Amino acid sequence: MSKSKAYKIILSGGGTGGHIYPAIAIANELKRRLPDSKFLFVGAKDRMEMEKVPQSGYEIKGLWISGIQRKLTLKNLMFPFKLLSSIWNARKIVKSFKPDVAIGTGGFASGPLLHVAASKKIPTLIQEQNSYPGITNKLLSKKAHKICVAYDNLERFFPEEKIIKTGNPVRQGLLDVEAKVVKAKNHFDLKHGKYTLLVLGGSLGARRVNELIEKKLDFLDTQNIQIIWQCGKLYYSQYKIYNNTKNVQVYEFLNDMDLAYAAADVVISRAGAISVSELCIVGRPVIFIPSPNVAKDHQTKNALAIVENDAAMLIKEADLEVDFENKFSQLIASPEKQKELGRNLKKLALVNATKDIVDEVEKLLNL
Repeated sequence: MSKSKAYKIILSGGGTGGHIYPAIAIANELKRRLPDSKFLFVGAKDRMEMEKVPQSGYEIKGLWISGIQRKLTLKNLMFPFKLLSSIWNARKIVKSFKPDVAIGTGGFASGPLLHVAASKKIPTLIQEQNSYPGITNKLLSKKAHKICVAYDNLERFFPEEKIIKTGNPVRQGLLDVEAKVVKAKNHFDLKHGKYTLLVLGGSLGARRVNELIEKKLDFLDTQNIQIIWQCGKLYYSQYKIYNNTKNVQVYEFLNDMDLAYAAADVVISRAGAISVSELCIVGRPVIFIPSPNVAKDHQTKNALAIVENDAAMLIKEADLEVDFENKFSQLIASPEKQKELGRNLKKLALVNATKDIVDEVEKLLNL
């Protein structure tokens, strides 16, 4: 394949950082290999991709689409109209842009876009991040050419001949966090030699995790711990009052994730697929608190896939009151357990995911 050819590449993924950043990582690697190519992202209007993608230097178009709520709401009644509108507009975008390949990393908008692309016989690739796929990717898999996955045993959901295990794309700066520890502690103005806890609730935030940390601030203070607390966009106004109290720093969003991981001695995190993949690469001991409010409880399944390898701890939301202080204290009191978890976690890392996914995209371009 001639590297100088100008391909047209369309990508869709959004709703949360877990869908957006993999799409951007894939685009960046494709741009590095195929610099003359044109890129277009398609997202959901009013979602964070409409801000984050342009910040990364790519054009994006928005569709009027959202997910189905679990209970009867006005949004659910609007869903058929949104779906028809999105498919109509996706057709217009595809017809105008004429992509050579379409890539979906999950999120509301990727459904209509990849459906239209596949119906137009455009080569399509799905990047499935979770151990338990959502309904959109299950439906799209029937017509997709390739499905890049991060977990084993997904032939239960997808055609086996289309599956390639690549792992999830992560930010490249995470590959060398060990060399950044001193820089990271200085960046966050942390005390060197003092134990640091990093709390992650996802880009939008996690209500129950935030409530836990607020309630346990005195307990954590007695443990002589300094905290980097990423509480999320939805909750920052509520929790910013704790900033710079009791060794706590509160952030709406962490732009320098490599430094946040480097500074951390232990991490409390949701179990979204990209967070799990990043934590495997950085190898910090982690306590997962999965969100129970996601399709098919896939965050718990993501976390269990790690816990079964003795590479992390898991506390369900329902057990936080009973278990948190005890399990956290046990982990802090055992440097050996921390090292063991971190070591086992690193064994699960798939560090070449972005490269391997782009290899598959290049094969599709060469069909």
